[in-house]
Amino acid sequence: MVRLRLRRVGRKKQASFRVVAADRETSRDGRFLEVVGFYNPRTDPSTITLKEDRIYEWLSKGAQPSDSTAQLFKTVGLYERYERFKKGEDVAKLVQEAEAAEAGRNVSGKTRREAPKGKPKKAEPKAEAAPAAEVKAEEPAAEEAPAEETKAEVVEEAAEAKAEEAPAAEEEKSEEAE
Repeated sequence: MVRLRLRRVGRKKQASFRVVAADRETSRDGRFLEVVGFYNPRTDPSTITLKEDRIYEWLSKGAQPSDSTAQLFKTVGLYERYERFKKGEDVAKLVQEAEAAEAGRNVSGKTRREAPKGKPKKAEPKAEAAPAAEVKAEEPAAEEAPAEETKAEVVEEAAEAKAEEAPAAEEEKSEEAE
């Protein structure tokens, strides 16, 4: 018997899943027949991408969805479209409707949680905390929050600094050679 189920992919503690058609007896991450979708629960909102025409075909051949896959299908409205497919509605129209619904969902590549970090560092002694508080009290409130630099700006500044250092280093080498 064929099951439509989730196959775990991704790094440790950063799971994402493929929706696959697989034989019921194979292991969770074992051999499968076809990849029919993708599910990433770590994004906000969750990313769900399905090949609905292939799923309709597997369901019409008697494939059974697992509980978690059935919940995904209900979330994206696949079951309602599948019922219309069984009544004779055109597959192309249903797939186009599914693509429009997918585009309507707010798909974001930003994850809800940051990637797990290594072991936390030991806390610094708090002897320096008091002078820092005094310094903040003297500064005006408007200047307390400087704009944070983006990662791209930091990389550009590092590249510029390296470019400025390279000619100076070459001049020193030429002076030493003379």
